Amino acid sequence: MATAVFDEAFQWYSEQWAPHLPLGEWWDRLATAGWSFPKWPEGYGGRGLSTGDAREAERARVAVGAYGPPRGLATFLVAPTLMTYGTPEQLDRFMPGIVRGTDVWCQLFSEPGAGSDLAGLATGAVLDGDEWIINGQKVWNSGAQHAKFGILMARSDPEQPKHKGISYFMIDMDQPGVDVRPLREMTGDIAFNEVFLSDARVSDANRLGGQGEGWQIGMTTLSHERDPDNAGSGSGFVFGGSNLGGTVGDYASAVGGHVDGFTLAMSGGANRLLDSLVHEFNAAAHPVRRQQLMQLYTLRKVARWSTERSMATVKAGGQPGPEVSTLKVIGAEISRRTRDLGLAAMGPSGMLWGDDAPTGGQFQTYCMFTPAMSIAGGSDEINRNIIGERVLGLPREPGEAEQRSQPWSTLPRN
Repeated sequence: MATAVFDEAFQWYSEQWAPHLPLGEWWDRLATAGWSFPKWPEGYGGRGLSTGDAREAERARVAVGAYGPPRGLATFLVAPTLMTYGTPEQLDRFMPGIVRGTDVWCQLFSEPGAGSDLAGLATGAVLDGDEWIINGQKVWNSGAQHAKFGILMARSDPEQPKHKGISYFMIDMDQPGVDVRPLREMTGDIAFNEVFLSDARVSDANRLGGQGEGWQIGMTTLSHERDPDNAGSGSGFVFGGSNLGGTVGDYASAVGGHVDGFTLAMSGGANRLLDSLVHEFNAAAHPVRRQQLMQLYTLRKVARWSTERSMATVKAGGQPGPEVSTLKVIGAEISRRTRDLGLAAMGPSGMLWGDDAPTGGQFQTYCMFTPAMSIAGGSDEINRNIIGERVLGLPREPGEAEQRSQPWSTLPRN
């Protein structure tokens, strides 16, 4: 049944959508009209709609067949964090490039010696006048080879306890002190990078929140990492950038070819591939497969409800709780079950690799990427520790309480 929002959006898309438009012009039209991300505030690509009304607007877009807004780390991690902690000046500076897809962002959190224990990060930030000098190394940085800006957690006060001496910055990636080195995965793709920062500079005006508040802000960023409303809808997980002159139709055809495992995992594309495999191989006719499909459906619903609870807490001024770790563990489990179900549905065809495999080999690429879902964003083991300690009340690791109160500079590190 159509609603007023659906009717308004449907009429707008019907009048404005044209596949021959340059992609940049189309994304600009979406942002100006507020249909890019309808839940976001007016003036920043949105209309301030409720979740339900935003879904009606999305339904209207799909009904018309119009291409969606830019999708990537900028829209599902950076923008929500900016809208929670950013000053009006920061919002005006960074949001236009995000909603119009002209500015690609990356995330500079994890380090070789601070992966699951992110609070132990060692990349340093030293204030020099109105700028910060950054030195250190980051790793597993998605899309950093394309990024114009990066969200960066760095240690601004090593004499504070490890959770309190971190600040959060928005750093320009196009400067001499930033060296991006791509990492090739076993799929053959390059989605991740390592980034070396050598006397890189970032203006204090580009610090998000107060000095020493970086841990709190970083946890807000990570709470959005598995928000299906942000990451899994629209046109897919696309980075955008400065090359937006091609038509929307040409761009859609180009990204419709090979898609790497990271993109499939973060865009919800693997779910669509699984649905096509279930249909193609009639997997739902098998009683065991049918039961597994319903278990997977249940997990997806639980994940969505937990995400909505977490987002409601943040929007009400609270901080992400241990449900974020629950979401991370569930997300990894969903990815494994999706992989296993798809391979079982294909039978012997699941062993194929390449364009002549079912789904053009895209599902096999996703399967090869799946182990990363249990590591990226905090390993399953670390997240289960958090759940055990903060939800079940189990005792912390020996010595952890003392470490949380000691200056970071005195802690043992490898």
